[in-house]
Amino acid sequence: MQERIQKLLSQAGYGSRRACEEFIIHGRVRVNGQTAELGQKADLTVDHVTIDGKALPKAESLVYIALYKPRNVLSAAEGQDDRSTVRNLIPLEGHLYPVGRLDFDSEGLILMTNDGELTNKLTHPRYGHEKEYRVLLARRPDEKQLETWRRGVVLEDGDKTMPAQVYFISASGKGAWVKIIMGEGKKRQIREVGKLLGLPVVKIIRMRIGTLKIGTLKPREWRYLTAAEIAELKGEKIEQKTPSKFTGKTARKPFSPKDKPKRPYVKKSGSTFTKKDSR
Repeated sequence: MQERIQKLLSQAGYGSRRACEEFIIHGRVRVNGQTAELGQKADLTVDHVTIDGKALPKAESLVYIALYKPRNVLSAAEGQDDRSTVRNLIPLEGHLYPVGRLDFDSEGLILMTNDGELTNKLTHPRYGHEKEYRVLLARRPDEKQLETWRRGVVLEDGDKTMPAQVYFISASGKGAWVKIIMGEGKKRQIREVGKLLGLPVVKIIRMRIGTLKIGTLKPREWRYLTAAEIAELKGEKIEQKTPSKFTGKTARKPFSPKDKPKRPYVKKSGSTFTKKDSR
């Protein structure tokens, strides 16, 4: 199927559609040997599209996977040393890239996909998609420390963090579990803020990316996203058939988050498929 050139570039991971339009305007994109024009369409199954001489890969089905990244695994498609990466945990062929990052010693939800356009939408600061974390602190915070965290903290490099939602969950020995929801993600931000507030971080688990939740996944487990989850991440509406009380036929209504999605299969690296509830 033919698509606009900028959409094909975006899906291949070259950035937003607007950024890809600039590549076309500056003559960096060619279709079947001819310089591409803005608004032009192509079909990667039959057309040869290049950017700066590098060919776009032939069209492949879009894949969306939720993965529970364990600790001591890199949030990368390819490793630069002998450490394991999140890509190693999913034994599927094709291109898959992590959306966003988690520290090597943090764990939790990672979205793996080959949809470059969605990746840009979820990671670009302009969109401010929320990420939710469950964090274990070595010390119990007082209300003043929590309020400072909520307002924003000046880091050692001089940057101030944006306001965040920070909630006390429960005590844990001499420490405590807290929930943190924020729309940014500077490198090792939670650990750095905790250190500056005198609240050393022991453990970080990411529970949510935008509308996507970790559900019942365990470390190293992964599953395909449902159609409803994909639509929610993209900000789209999905139609769902429901019986009509007047005719007995089916009518359509927009999908609601309250509607229970189908139970997807969950895969753990090196194991067989088992059913998991995705709530």
